[in-house]
Amino acid sequence: MGRQIEVTELILRDSHQSLLATRMALEDMVPVCEDLDNAGFWSLECWGGATYDACIRYLNEDPWERLRTFRKLMPKTRLQMLLRGQNLLGYRHYEDDVVRRFCDKAAENGMDVFRIFDALNDLRNLETAIDAVRKTGKHAQGTICYTVSPLHTIEAFVEMAQRLKDMGVDSICIKDMAALLKPQPAYDLVKGIKEKCGEDTLVHVHCHATTGVTLVSYMKAIEAGADIVDTSVSSLSLGSGHNPTEALVEMLEGTGFETRLDLERIKPVNEHFAKIRPRYRQFMSEFTGVDTEIFKSQIPGGMISNMESQLKGQGAGDRLQEVMDEVPRVRADCGYPPLVTPSSQIVGTQAVFNVIMGKYQTLTSEFADLVLGYYGSTLGEKDPKVLALAEERQQKPPITGRPADLLKPEWEELRAEASALEGCDGSDEDVLTFAQFPQVSTKFFKTRSEGPKNLGKDPVSTAATDTPAPAAAGKPGEAGKAAADKGTVTYVVSLYGQEHQVTVSPAA
Repeated sequence: MGRQIEVTELILRDSHQSLLATRMALEDMVPVCEDLDNAGFWSLECWGGATYDACIRYLNEDPWERLRTFRKLMPKTRLQMLLRGQNLLGYRHYEDDVVRRFCDKAAENGMDVFRIFDALNDLRNLETAIDAVRKTGKHAQGTICYTVSPLHTIEAFVEMAQRLKDMGVDSICIKDMAALLKPQPAYDLVKGIKEKCGEDTLVHVHCHATTGVTLVSYMKAIEAGADIVDTSVSSLSLGSGHNPTEALVEMLEGTGFETRLDLERIKPVNEHFAKIRPRYRQFMSEFTGVDTEIFKSQIPGGMISNMESQLKGQGAGDRLQEVMDEVPRVRADCGYPPLVTPSSQIVGTQAVFNVIMGKYQTLTSEFADLVLGYYGSTLGEKDPKVLALAEERQQKPPITGRPADLLKPEWEELRAEASALEGCDGSDEDVLTFAQFPQVSTKFFKTRSEGPKNLGKDPVSTAATDTPAPAAAGKPGEAGKAAADKGTVTYVVSLYGQEHQVTVSPAA
């Protein structure tokens, strides 16, 4: 018998987030749970990421009930989630007590493996969540967001892995959200982690399929000692999604490596989603092939669709290439952050603004906060001119400390606000839903009793994006019409569910 490679199946979360804009209803997943639970997976990723937001924003579904249902239907297999560290599943930093309570409740409701990451790879933003998960006795997985820049070297990532190990994580994940991990770096990175952190360190590799090279990267990572890889059942794979589960099994035949997956159990799962997928056609990304240009732009596939939506909303749909050229420049100016939620949306939206309105003629408040350090530290230095503009825009100084240290205790206030809302049941779960999505949850609590919606049956077309956070589609506001005569225009910009008025004047 060869070395056994474990597999995490993504079909219940990242697969439909990447390919169907996170719109899949729970009722379309329930029929395959028994087969998935008996197929031999190390874990089933089924919660977190953008699913929490999509449940309450679009599907009228309680995300906590989704988790409890999965736990009941899949008792044999570890359930896994994606957690954005101090951001939890929202788009701001939360005070430590809120983070701890979230981890406690997720564990209590059935979560086993917490993949914890920070968009900037600032490990200070992972400390509280890792510690909270460890105290529940569940599996805390520390995550390296893989990216490429003049500063992001194999040595730097290996050092980051050692720091995660020192923090007490149970495993280390290499998270390649844009399919940038080429075969040789995959080998070098896994081998480097094993040598630095010890052969017994559990290394888990997550890649998207967008650039067409990452199934080979999995092979090289496995040869270097990787223990677990992420795949998706083939009927919801490839494009901006992931490598097919069945293809991985076949690829390993005769190599001295093998999985314990039962393809006979996976076959009906594949057939089920092949039938379900067309019902979500209006949410499908048009990108279904391979795009090696991402190695230059580093823009994840779903982020491209988000930027397209923004440009169309401003009558500039033909300027996508200009924006794609601008993204790497904006990324360099703010210190080379990895492009993953929420940094990908923040950098992408600023690039759109730069192209439409002139270079840094206006800064979104989120981009200014990113530059000033309010999301955490980046590996690279910030452009001094952009830093000065950000300081002027926000009227606050740059910081170098951990952003959450600036936050005051907020749990009791959040509980009081949530409990006053119509339809809120006062549970910790409802308070956590309100804490992360105050505007969306207010509406959701009122309509929850009507039951979940299945948008796969709804003929109304909706623009697809890679994340439920609405695209920053700017439109001239009422104030803008009056101001246009004076040479200024005000845009109402929706970003992460919040509206911002942005007044733009012609460049001097």
